Amino acid sequence: MIIENSMTLIKSISGIRGTIGGKPGDALTPVDIVKFTAAYAATLPQRKPSPNGTRYKVVVGKDARLSGEMVEQLVVGTLVGCGIDVVKCGFASTPTTEMAVLFAGADGGIILTASHNPRQWNALKLLNDKGEFLTAAEGQAVLDLAAAEDFSFAEVDALGTIEEEDFTDKHLDAVLALPAVDVEAVKAAHFTVVVDAINSVGGIIMPRLLKRLGVKCIGLNCNPTGDFAHNPEPLPANLADLSRTVVREKADLGISVDPDVDRLAFICEDGEPFVEEYTLVSVADYLCEIAEKEGKPIATVSNLSSTRALRDVTEAHGGKYYASAVGEVNVTTLMHQVGALIGGEGNGGVIYPAIHAGRDAMVGVALFLSNLAHKKLTVSALKKTYPQYSIAKNKIQLSDPALIDSILSALKKIYADERINDIDGVKIDFEARKQWVHLRKSNTEPIIRIYAEAATMPEAEALASEVIAVANNIIG
Repeated sequence: MIIENSMTLIKSISGIRGTIGGKPGDALTPVDIVKFTAAYAATLPQRKPSPNGTRYKVVVGKDARLSGEMVEQLVVGTLVGCGIDVVKCGFASTPTTEMAVLFAGADGGIILTASHNPRQWNALKLLNDKGEFLTAAEGQAVLDLAAAEDFSFAEVDALGTIEEEDFTDKHLDAVLALPAVDVEAVKAAHFTVVVDAINSVGGIIMPRLLKRLGVKCIGLNCNPTGDFAHNPEPLPANLADLSRTVVREKADLGISVDPDVDRLAFICEDGEPFVEEYTLVSVADYLCEIAEKEGKPIATVSNLSSTRALRDVTEAHGGKYYASAVGEVNVTTLMHQVGALIGGEGNGGVIYPAIHAGRDAMVGVALFLSNLAHKKLTVSALKKTYPQYSIAKNKIQLSDPALIDSILSALKKIYADERINDIDGVKIDFEARKQWVHLRKSNTEPIIRIYAEAATMPEAEALASEVIAVANNIIG
């Protein structure tokens, strides 16, 4: 995560994000927003040769961050100026906006959120007509066109129109209609839950979901002002207030979501973290158990940097686990290819294709509570039923970015006897020890990120140190 206050603009295949203010090209300014939106509009016919209706239609949803209204006005105005009809979703979680593309029969969508980045950031995330993120090639086409500024605008009689619709309840209807969500069992369990929604859109949708599930909801930072109560990334260090409140209120669990509600972390009844990595593991175990009983094929997917526990629980139910490159679009692409039952990322992102192919905290909560109601365990006891691993996260700072590829290449040779995966950096699996280390270069900085997993944190740190020492030797 990037937290600095200096002006920053990051253009990537998944969209454009940056800090608000500054000069065009250096940050996320009105000029950059208009240019990038116009490029997205101009590439619509490449992705979809003809619109669903008489004209192309795009949905626009936003989280509650302070710059949201300004960015929304620019994006909506630009789309209308390009001759595109707009459906404004207003305050909407990222998964709600993704589903709104389908509900509205739209040809695409733009989500205005910088996800877990701090309050000075915002971003445009780009969707196709299925409500999924653009592919690498599609995203690159938008970047190229924005750089060339090769687009034109509609004449006065061909301007687009604007309509407004709140899709929150339609989204929740779809979540609660899932066969694996046992609404009656959850209601009968009489759970009490504390929700920390960071003062963004989670404060709108999450209490509404819990009410419909018959769960008593104690809200923490649930006023969608966009003035984030703490660092928005749902990591244990940022959730001390949530942990204390869970214990004080004698709640069954705590729920933390990021500003756009696609990531999810739980706090146990004793105030200890359930651990973000285990959000997906617990939900996957529940769904695999159902599929195994019904005799259905089981496949799961997560990225290379996510915990091995997902593979363990999948194989325990007779299923097959697959690993993708890091990035949500890479996970969903592989999920489509293998017909995955469930997938996601270790950052608390649950992707359940039975509803839609995007990370969705509402789906994660509904499935988690269904599992908890069936198992009749406390959250801390539930956690102990899963394979226990710890992940250490480190990085190597490099003065010369050219060294990165030579380090990764040398490590592949040194550890050639172990299982190597090089679809995204280099992942070395030490199968006999049930340990792994994953090295990948950052897209934005001259660093190598190093994730190492083992049964305990000291073992994970020791493995990371071993590989860092080898890398430093190569540099020397």
